[in-house]
Amino acid sequence: MIQKILIANRGEIACRVIKTAKRMGIKTVAVYSDADAGALHVSMADEAVHIGPAPSSQSYIVIEKILDAIRKTGADAVHPGYGFLSENPLFAQALEKAGVTFIGPPVGAIQAMGDKITSKKLAAEAGVSTVPGHMGLIEDADEAVKISASIGYPVMIKASAGGGGKGMRIAWNDAEAREGFQSSKNEAKNSFGDDRIFIEKFVTQPRHIEIQVLGDKHGTVLYLGERECSIQRRNQKVIEEAPSPFLDEKTRRAMGEQAVALAKAVGYHSAGTVEFIVDGDRNFYFLEMNTRLQVEHPVTELVTGIDLVEQMIRVASGEKLSFGQEDVTLNGWAIESRLYAEDPFRNFLPSIGRLTRYRPPAEGTAPDGSVVRNDTGVFEGGDISMYYDPMIAKLCTWAPTRLAAIDAMSSALDDFEVEGIGHNLPFLSAVMNQERFRSGKITTAYIAEEFADGFSGVSPDEAGAKNLAAIAAVINQTIQHRATRISGTIGNHARSVGADWVVSFGDHHHAVSITGSQDTHVVAFEDGGSLSVVAAWQPGQSHAHFTVAGKTLGVKVDLVGSAIRLRLRGMDILARVRSPRVAQLARLMPVKLPPDTSKMLLCPMPGVITAVAVKTGETVEAGQTLATVEAMKMENVLKAERRGVVKRVAATAGQSLAVDELIMEFE
Repeated sequence: MIQKILIANRGEIACRVIKTAKRMGIKTVAVYSDADAGALHVSMADEAVHIGPAPSSQSYIVIEKILDAIRKTGADAVHPGYGFLSENPLFAQALEKAGVTFIGPPVGAIQAMGDKITSKKLAAEAGVSTVPGHMGLIEDADEAVKISASIGYPVMIKASAGGGGKGMRIAWNDAEAREGFQSSKNEAKNSFGDDRIFIEKFVTQPRHIEIQVLGDKHGTVLYLGERECSIQRRNQKVIEEAPSPFLDEKTRRAMGEQAVALAKAVGYHSAGTVEFIVDGDRNFYFLEMNTRLQVEHPVTELVTGIDLVEQMIRVASGEKLSFGQEDVTLNGWAIESRLYAEDPFRNFLPSIGRLTRYRPPAEGTAPDGSVVRNDTGVFEGGDISMYYDPMIAKLCTWAPTRLAAIDAMSSALDDFEVEGIGHNLPFLSAVMNQERFRSGKITTAYIAEEFADGFSGVSPDEAGAKNLAAIAAVINQTIQHRATRISGTIGNHARSVGADWVVSFGDHHHAVSITGSQDTHVVAFEDGGSLSVVAAWQPGQSHAHFTVAGKTLGVKVDLVGSAIRLRLRGMDILARVRSPRVAQLARLMPVKLPPDTSKMLLCPMPGVITAVAVKTGETVEAGQTLATVEAMKMENVLKAERRGVVKRVAATAGQSLAVDELIMEFE
């Protein structure tokens, strides 16, 4: 058995591998860059080795630095995680030459399947259904446009090496094909050191469903069911689940058997994933094979009970799989939500900074039988760096049924506290409560269709607004009663708390009367209805559970001046609780307008300006590229919204800008 594993990665996957290795009694070694000196994976490992500057091109993907760390620590095996060197055959070869066990597939399989062009050819030879496309390398943008037109729009432009949504663009016309080709090449080169590009037909209204495979070195290869990964943004998965709500047993078996056949064709062992596009008639087409552990592997573990990292370690040690295909069963349902440092209110642009609060929900089995799991690589007080992927955590829930798993996820997201950076918790909560998602009628176009104008939060319906008003009223009552104890209650100076209040937020104004004491209150509304509220919130608590009309809600609470900020289920409201007279006067106050920034191009995220495409005095047209910003390994092209003349260019290529810092101004 392996004695010491070096994890050639960082963040949550490094922590994930360390947990299983510790349970198996195996020592672990972490590697870290300058930016990760205080990272969680460094403190969790038995040993840690510094490998260079913050950029991954100078640290995590430098093979010789990883080999040097192996020599220093005497590690006899390496787990690559995902990303970085996980699918680099040169790395696997270097480990083999050094006599170090690679916890992954054989070099030949990485070479065959890691290259998307080669893998599609092999898949076709193995009888696996493939998407029409151009499998040869493409030299320049002109050739990309010609090939795209011959295939027929829309097309997907993809990096041959890599994954994770990087180096991928959808083009619907010649102009988008030209621009997408160059952007994909740039991202692929920066992320993977390989700028080869290929093009294939983009299947409209598709589902992205993948099959988990697992093989040993003795010829056994199994499939462990599927994962539905259709909720994506910019080809980056956001929410995954297992099993798929769309597949029937016949299709599942057919996809699984094809995945196994492909794996066997390249002599595969270890964990791997075969990805398919599935249309509305359950026809499926091979996309690619990922010769590594997937980000979304926890949902498979939750429904099968199989620890994939443990199996990878055992397979790498030469052990046979201890179970067969007939032993693999799918039990219940699991959902994974990827918590990213991306601000959904700013078109999901990356956010960096310090986690001033990081309080995930409690892990384990709940009284109702549901399970919460949180794979993370951060901690409260830690920093989210601009150098790496913006993932903060992977929150997973399991329950006997799909709807129960979704409800468990919704509650867990409400209980997850993250402050200090922009993040997508409100968006994830919104999806969990959408009827279309809950019904399982999803495609890879889900986010584009359901949030066509971007995400601006969830507006409460009338019932939800009353719940929020009742909670705000109870919080206000608690604050008021606490104030009487501070100010004193002696003789004629005793301060009384009234029962009548007006709760206002947005377009909602509710006149309420509140009665009760201690933790139980009744909030009566002017229309004659009432809600019972049970809560143990006290001033200073940033999160509490409120039971409203028998339903328990996890609510994030902040006191913002005289207002009460409440966040749950994707809703974010600022409630003001006033006496009836003050509320009447408040409605007469003028509304303060925000400053006019319509003639400014502001940096939408912290990042580096990689190109400025216009100059002072130039007339630009709507849709014209103005500048390019790179952040967290993603290239973001900023375009003009309308015709105008550039008055001043304030930023230059190579300059690092903060969010909302001026790039250029228009006349």
